[in-house]
Amino acid sequence: MYTTQVCPYCVRAKALLRQRGVEQIEEIRIDLDATQRDHMMSITGRRTVPQIFIGDTHVGGCDDLIALDQKGGLAPLLAG
Repeated sequence: MYTTQVCPYCVRAKALLRQRGVEQIEEIRIDLDATQRDHMMSITGRRTVPQIFIGDTHVGGCDDLIALDQKGGLAPLLAG
């Protein structure tokens, strides 16, 4: 998950993932490393955080993660 220190959406996304049983979340802090920000933008086409990946699957941002969970698509992705 690409994050920054002061991002409330990052906190919210991490909380949802933990509620769904995710114990370890790899965070890539783009506020500490401009090259990581550039890399995030090149692979996602987005400038905002969080940008969430589950395995190789780009889920999107916090709203995308919540929508995926509400549709029942998050659990199978986490199980896979």
